[in-house]
Amino acid sequence: MEKNTRTLVRNLVQSKYLDVFAALLIFGICIWRDFHGTIFFNGEIQFGIPMKELVSYMQQGAFPLGIVSMVGAIFSVLATRLVGKQNNWGNFIGIFTTITSGVIDYLFGNHSAIITYPVTFFIQTYAYSKWKNGERIRKRDIYYYLILAAGMLLGFALVYLGAYLFGGITDPTFLILVSVIFGLSVGGNVCNAFKYEETWFSWVIYNIVNLVKNAMQANLANVVKYLFYLFNAAVTLLDWKWNGDIDKNISDDANILEQEVITS
Repeated sequence: MEKNTRTLVRNLVQSKYLDVFAALLIFGICIWRDFHGTIFFNGEIQFGIPMKELVSYMQQGAFPLGIVSMVGAIFSVLATRLVGKQNNWGNFIGIFTTITSGVIDYLFGNHSAIITYPVTFFIQTYAYSKWKNGERIRKRDIYYYLILAAGMLLGFALVYLGAYLFGGITDPTFLILVSVIFGLSVGGNVCNAFKYEETWFSWVIYNIVNLVKNAMQANLANVVKYLFYLFNAAVTLLDWKWNGDIDKNISDDANILEQEVITS
């Protein structure tokens, strides 16, 4: 029973069908929320622009904020899935989705994005480099907890510093929420670079925070999105802890098959 459960968890993480479902889910949510009709024009965000008028606005210099958000969100969920599969392409794609996410976040009023997203960009690049050099899944140690604590402190420091230097939305509740979310993401991304087993625990908490926030705002579309992210993070956490490195398992399976051939 335990072996079957572990196999099921690994199959879910590695499933291409779940990748397609994730991409379609994010696309459907973006359409539902009419993201494609959002533009940045004449120094402000405008919502609900009809599709037939988008080209006209863009010819006048409008930035297609909604369409870029949609594309970035789809690539972001695919990058997350690839990282869970222990495929370094996920980290590589994450480098570029960080850029688009930072631009979008800044335009929506989080001006601390000027200094927070470059940090994420650096961490993503570092993770890609570490994985490329053959990083293996490791057990948590004292450094794991130090990374989480430092990530949260850095999150609060940079968000408040950014708000002080660059303005934008300075509501205390907003700043605390953004600080917690950014702090969790910093810790999660650094743990991912070192491939800690519990890396995905940070993302479980991260998605719970976002789920509660959007539930309080009655944002049903985002509730659905973060429910999927939460499910994916929880399953991937179990997979990394139970099944370990993907290439190790492939090697073990090959050795078992070789032994069976020899003894037969």
